[in-house]
Amino acid sequence: MLEIRDLFVEVEGKEILKGVTLSIKPGEMHVLMGPNGSGKTTLSLAIMGHPKHKVTKGEILLDGKSIPNLPVNERAKLGLFLGFQYPQEVEGVSITNFLRTALLAKGESPDIKSFHSFVKESAKKLGLSEETLKRGLNNGFSGGEKKRSEVLQLAILRPKIAILDETDSGTDIDGVRLVASCIREISKETGILLITHHSKILEHMKPQFVHVLVDGRIVKSGGPELAEEIEKSGYVVMGNA
Repeated sequence: MLEIRDLFVEVEGKEILKGVTLSIKPGEMHVLMGPNGSGKTTLSLAIMGHPKHKVTKGEILLDGKSIPNLPVNERAKLGLFLGFQYPQEVEGVSITNFLRTALLAKGESPDIKSFHSFVKESAKKLGLSEETLKRGLNNGFSGGEKKRSEVLQLAILRPKIAILDETDSGTDIDGVRLVASCIREISKETGILLITHHSKILEHMKPQFVHVLVDGRIVKSGGPELAEEIEKSGYVVMGNA
């Protein structure tokens, strides 16, 4: 379980998050929406431990353990996963080798044949070819391919909690459908925090919770109907003129 309690975060001396409280359990899907600059990406990076994001007040707990003082790799080993808004390209490290190395770092030693079979099967579900798996991680990928590559990592690593930052951005209609289907399946066991600007991807999912972040605070929470309300009326109705 991920618990965020009254979290305040500064970035380069500027206060971005101003008291965020949120709890996510395995098997729950939460959606976080909000206007540009409201602090959505700051929240994701603070949870994962980006060094420029300083927690000034509040707590971040994973399974009851405080994690703000832990380095990124230790948070990952505990079961946290972050799908980046802008995934980085890593030349010379294939997706397959990256995934196997990540599993070994978690203490898992998958059978080579079974591992390759599972990766190929998962990639196919996301519209990624076997040839793509041999390329450098995200190297030369389109925006949509990068986002599908991130979801492939999620499918293979199966963390306790996954934060997905605008996984639908840069992805075409078919890509959104494939990505949503995979995330929906994974969310049966993994707690998901999906950050998005649009409700389109939610048409293929069934999130239990939708939260609206405005000016560093969660100003409203509800069910899927809240996303529909935002789609129709924007964030003005949330007190953001």
